[in-house]
Amino acid sequence: MKKTGPSLDWCIVRIGEDKNWWIDSISDNENWDVDNLGIIDPKQFLHINELLDSMTEFGLDSQIVDEAFFTFAIEEELKGDLIKLVRVRDSLLKAEDMLFALPDVLDEEKGPYADFLNHVSEKRVNMLNELIDFAEPYSLEEMEEVLAEKQNNDFLEGKRSHFSDELFSILEFVPDGFAIDADLDEETDHASSEEEDYSDLESDLIEVSEKEEKLLPDADLKWDEEEEKEDTTPYEGGAPDEQT
Repeated sequence: MKKTGPSLDWCIVRIGEDKNWWIDSISDNENWDVDNLGIIDPKQFLHINELLDSMTEFGLDSQIVDEAFFTFAIEEELKGDLIKLVRVRDSLLKAEDMLFALPDVLDEEKGPYADFLNHVSEKRVNMLNELIDFAEPYSLEEMEEVLAEKQNNDFLEGKRSHFSDELFSILEFVPDGFAIDADLDEETDHASSEEEDYSDLESDLIEVSEKEEKLLPDADLKWDEEEEKEDTTPYEGGAPDEQT
């Protein structure tokens, strides 16, 4: 199925107790199973985009990123704390508006999102080998083994997997027992940081437009500024609880 197909026109989303957004219904219910189908919200992707940007010098292909996601914009607020999103054809990386991103998992093994995960995993390993002095080069297979074990443990514990969890586990991956030197990795210190100041992103998101500001109450989306603690603001966009 091509991303320009007419059937995927809208979806209705709700925020879960885990502060992630999940799809409640979708226009193309023949090709999509909405059971436990998550969608990446704009603030999450702002953070993801920062991490991707740090991989540019390691050969990140922006076209692979764009092709991996269907993009949606907010249309209206519905009853029951639901939000209706409509499909747009904007580039996720270049869009001026804040967009939701649904990974293209119509073909989970060989589709655009699978290609994207393979691509960013490779670039992350290249980055790690550049920034950390391993006795022997760290391999992609070693990274995949660690992540697969974590996914299996989460499954056994009954944890619901969200696309944002999967992405952050790759983009912030650091092997146990190692750390990225802050001086060498100034732009990617998210990998070892549990709290960051996202006040500038809060403003960008809330001020997208008068329409979207009205549709996205700060209390519902948890995008309003929390009480400051020692001049830091915890990331509230749905990043995984555990970071390595």
